[in-house]
Amino acid sequence: MKIQQLTVGMMGVCCYIVSCEETGKAAIIDPGGDEDRILAACQDDGLEVLYIIATHGHPDHVCGNGPIQQATGAEIIMHRADGEFFARDEVRQYFSMLGLAESPPPDILVEDHDVITFGNQSLKVLHTPGHTPGSICLYGAPNCFTGDTLFVGGVGRTDFPGGSTSELLHSIRTRLLTLPPETVVWPGHGYGGSRSTIGEEAGSNPYI
Repeated sequence: MKIQQLTVGMMGVCCYIVSCEETGKAAIIDPGGDEDRILAACQDDGLEVLYIIATHGHPDHVCGNGPIQQATGAEIIMHRADGEFFARDEVRQYFSMLGLAESPPPDILVEDHDVITFGNQSLKVLHTPGHTPGSICLYGAPNCFTGDTLFVGGVGRTDFPGGSTSELLHSIRTRLLTLPPETVVWPGHGYGGSRSTIGEEAGSNPYI
């Protein structure tokens, strides 16, 4: 699996272009702005983008979904719980304060253990609620894209609607720290660094 990490948008989101080098099929994880740069990177590698995957529904991670979908025809994937949560009028109104575009409705709603396949590569959905009800991490050994669930030396905030500190820590301890220690952590923001490993986070992350 080829991985390109791009820091995009006003919130400094880590967007990932993951692709199958044999077939050129690809998925984009969390296009949180700078859509032209994301699309140019895909075009430079001759990629066919099949999916736009949201690790969660916060606007800073999904504001590029619409333009990317219009340009590529890719299907938007989100966990069912976030698809339902972020469709609520009161939730949409709250997050509109960020001034970022909403995502179009997801085309595919996933659940825990679902597998997303592009070419000869695949990512397994790990439901990790806490940052949002439908937060997911995406695991394809030896890589795990952790969204805003786990950062390098930190964890996602839980003070927005739908957040839960107890759920977040439970998700990290039971779904992420149980992965092989050499698993590469690709976070949703580079606050403490652009990547880490599960073993490093288990041994040094002060929040867990």
